Amino acid sequence: MRTGRPGGRDDLFPLIYGELRKVAGRYLGRERKNHTLQPTALVHEAWIRLQKDRAVAWQGRTHGLALGAQAMRRLLVDHGRHQKREKRGGGVRPVSLDEMVEAGAAGAVPIEHLLALEAALTRLEAIDPRAAQVVALRFFSGMSSPETAEHLRVSVRTVESDWAHARAWLNRELSQAGGRPEGGSGE
Repeated sequence: MRTGRPGGRDDLFPLIYGELRKVAGRYLGRERKNHTLQPTALVHEAWIRLQKDRAVAWQGRTHGLALGAQAMRRLLVDHGRHQKREKRGGGVRPVSLDEMVEAGAAGAVPIEHLLALEAALTRLEAIDPRAAQVVALRFFSGMSSPETAEHLRVSVRTVESDWAHARAWLNRELSQAGGRPEGGSGE
């Protein structure tokens, strides 16, 4: 993989496929029960998107998992935006990241809340890219602190510090935005 051999990605996919299905299952577990996507379809669609982006040099297992999880997240956000195009989520109560983490562990998180998180995460990325990466890897990908540290090539302590900072920042942003997508405009 790291040698840049052309078939490296194709060799990696079967090795991480099961882990990507678990990530897809976690993602879809946070969605409504009658979601039109299934874990297998989500993994395959993400893989197709990743295959189109040949500019990214893969660094190994955790990097492949992170890229796959990011592609799946983007697919679900695009899917949610498409669904909400005609009716935006006005009147949605504010929600914190901590509430979303708990809800995600217990079941579905409303798409309006995930869209609000995605918008807030985009704002966080503009001011603290690594903290935003930590949230994406921990919350969306389900990676542990050590796996996140390995992927980002930082210490576990740094990951945990970034996680605490990002959680506080996102909780404040989400409460100010009213839990609505696109910065709380509700339009």
